[in-house]
Formats: sequence, structure tokens, C-alpha cells
Amino acid sequence: MTFRIAILVFFAGSMGLAAPVDEPINVGSRLELFVDDYLIDRMTTAVLELQHPTPRELSMVYDKPWEGNDCTYHTVFQDGELYRMYYRGNNWDQKTGQSSGECVCYAQSTDGISWERPELGLEEFAGSKKNNIIWKGYGSHNFAPFRDPNPKCKPDEKYKALGGGPLKAFKSPDGIHWSLMQEEPVITNGDFDSQNLAFWDSVRGRYVDFHRKSRDGYRDIMTCTSDDFLHWSEPVFLEYPGSLKEHLYTNQITPYCRAPHLFFGFPKRFLPSRSVLPDHLPGVSDGLLMTSRDGLHFKRWGEAFIRPGLQRERWGHRNNLTAWGIVATKSDIPDAPEELSIYSTENYNFAMTEPSRLRRFTLRVDGFVSVRAPLAGGEMVTKPIVFEGKELVINFSTSAAGSVRVEIQDAEGQPVPGYELAESVEIFGDQIERVVAWKGGSNASQLAGKPVRLRFVIKDADLYSMRFR
Repeated sequence: MTFRIAILVFFAGSMGLAAPVDEPINVGSRLELFVDDYLIDRMTTAVLELQHPTPRELSMVYDKPWEGNDCTYHTVFQDGELYRMYYRGNNWDQKTGQSSGECVCYAQSTDGISWERPELGLEEFAGSKKNNIIWKGYGSHNFAPFRDPNPKCKPDEKYKALGGGPLKAFKSPDGIHWSLMQEEPVITNGDFDSQNLAFWDSVRGRYVDFHRKSRDGYRDIMTCTSDDFLHWSEPVFLEYPGSLKEHLYTNQITPYCRAPHLFFGFPKRFLPSRSVLPDHLPGVSDGLLMTSRDGLHFKRWGEAFIRPGLQRERWGHRNNLTAWGIVATKSDIPDAPEELSIYSTENYNFAMTEPSRLRRFTLRVDGFVSVRAPLAGGEMVTKPIVFEGKELVINFSTSAAGSVRVEIQDAEGQPVPGYELAESVEIFGDQIERVVAWKGGSNASQLAGKPVRLRFVIKDADLYSMRFR
């Protein structure tokens, strides 16, 4: 067996999620999003529909002397009641090729919407330490930190990061004061001229890295794992069955907070030969979405998740770079539930005398992809599953005339008495959590632990996720 095959077997075996076709999938009581066909057996007049986030306000305008038109590679995560943001500060003069000096900057927020730059007094710029710079030197180009929830994490390593090329490991007790964990690089097989990142995978109990490496002339992504953040397995390339070869400039892969067994990636797709603006550097970019259940094989949507849109400056060569991280934020709609926020760059190296910017985008909770059907109706039937709990809860949205109904079938596809479609209570509205009911009630506990199928009959509606509880 070659080493690569051994790594593939390691990844597949470590997930414990890919059941043979003839065995039911044990979903337990975990949240499952319809972002792929893992649970889906068949659909009739229904499709998996990629959703698109809504652009909101500008989060940051990089107008400080140590910032400028070359600010990028953002990291955003929630840490208790505080939202933390890290990014590269730099200004680049295209005519002279001169740089103001790359540095790692820090901003914070109490809501993920309004951000402030604290004066930290750590690093000097132009003779002053009145700035929000936390690190200068090796790794400043692509510093990518995270908060480490590993229960065995040492107090002075509560925050970790990768940076540089080859990649070195960093640590911090507070997310502000950083130092190298060791002088030697920890990952050397890669190209690294991108935002290369890592995090603690709480489901599998190990650190996971994703970084750049070219393959067949295209920018691509490799991954490796570690038990201690210092000793890493040999990297292997990600696989995207059915996808075209494209330049993936970044990866931005992260576990989804509500369903950490699912990895979401937001790579920036780069098309270097296209140019909308002849007086600017060549190339155009947009933001993609991809998902994985094993960290190695990804379903990548060819349709853009974030288009450049009507803003001229978002058509510059390396814009639309999504930040690493998905955070929950309050909606500005009264009485609406929380929504998800992600962040994307604009005006990056576009108007060379103007600062680059970061814009917030929002989407509904779990609202990345939906099972959608028209008003005439459509159906989706799951593969056989085994669940824990007594109630089925769905995240859905219908029109005023739309609806969702659910039938529970046995593994062979025959309706279970009392849970037939004719007994299903019609659901309409728009809710993140709605309990499914039948005429006899919502209790399905008598079916827990037994192989069943779910048949969803959908009319002018979107179904985003489900779980039993």
C-alpha cells in the first residue's frame, strides 16, 4: 500500500460517517444540513439550490498609515462575548513596487457588526506604538490564528496560529501577545503564498491544516493532521469529485459551529486570464462554497456563492476573498432570529490610492443550500437512517401558498402507519426550528433506533436542515 493510499484510508476511517449503501445512516440527534446528497436517496421535481448571502455594511475601511490598499487574509471568530478579527496590514505602491511593511493587525467587536482598533502599544510603526499591530516579522504575510478548544491545551497556548512559508507554529495566552512555538517550520510541503490555516477538530480529536500547493498548473489545496500542532502527517491534496480544475486562491475551511462534523470551505476562485478593467492588473475572482464530511473529499459548487456584483472595485484581480470564520450576529429585523455573518474583501489593490475594505455578508442560520421545489410540488426521500429522540425538527421557508409535509417510511419505502403523508400536518411559514407533527401528534420515539426513510413533499418552499431531538 502506498503512503498516499494509507493517508486516504486514514481520513476515511477517522470520520466514521460514510456508511455502506445497504446500511442505514446513523444520524443520532445531530443536526444535518442538506448541503450534499449524503442523506438523499432521490428527488422528484426538487433540486439542491445554492443560496447566496446578502451584502451588508462595511466592517472595516483600512485607512490607517500601517494599513492601506493591500489589507487581506482575514480571520474572524467569536470568543465568548468578544468577536476577534485578525488581518494583514500593508500598503503597496504598484508603480514603485514599494511596500509600507506587512504586519498583523487586530480588531475587536461586541456584536460582529461595529469594529474597533484597540491601541495595543506592542509594535512600532513610523516611530509610534499607538496602533493595533500585534506582530511584525516572519509570518506577517499570512498569519492565521484560531482559539484552541482542545481540552489538553496549555494555558500559554490557548490561541494558536500558522504563518509564513514554510509554515511555522505560533502560540498566545490571550490572542494578543504572540511567540513562536519553535524556530523550525512545522509544515514544509506546500507553496504557502496564501492564507494557510489550521484548527482543532473537536469531532475527530486532532488538529487539521489546509494550505496551498499547486497541482497540474492550478492553485490547489492540501491537508494534513497533527496531535500536538508541531508534528504533522504528510500532506495530501483535497479531492473534488465532478468539479472542474480551477485556481483556488484560498480555502477558508472551517467546521460549522452548529454541526461540527461538517466542514464548510469558502475558497476564492481566481481566473487569471480574464480582465474586466484593462487599466488594472489582470484576473477576476469570486467566492465559492464547498462542503465535506471527511475533510478530504469536497462537494464544490461551480456556481459562485458570492459574485463580484455591481461594484466596479470588486472586479479587481484579487477581490472577493472571504474571511476565515462564520459567526452568529443579531438581525436588524425586529424579532428575527440570529443570522450568520461572513466577511469579504473589496477594493483590494484596485484604486491604488484608496484603502481596501471589508464588507459583512449575512444569511439565515443553516441557509447555505436548500432542497427547493416549485409550487406544483416536488419530493425528496432520504436514504434509510437511524435516529435518536422523539421529535423531528426542520429549518424551512415557504411562500404564503407553499408548504412542507413529511411522511415516515420503513427502510423498504412503505409508509409507517400513523406517519403517512395523509396524516401529516401541513407546515407553512418561515422558521429555524419547527416541530413536524402528524394528526396523532409529533412523538416519533417508537421509531427511534429503527431504520426509516423520510419523505418530504415540498411546494414553493426551501428545506435547509433537520434533526431529531
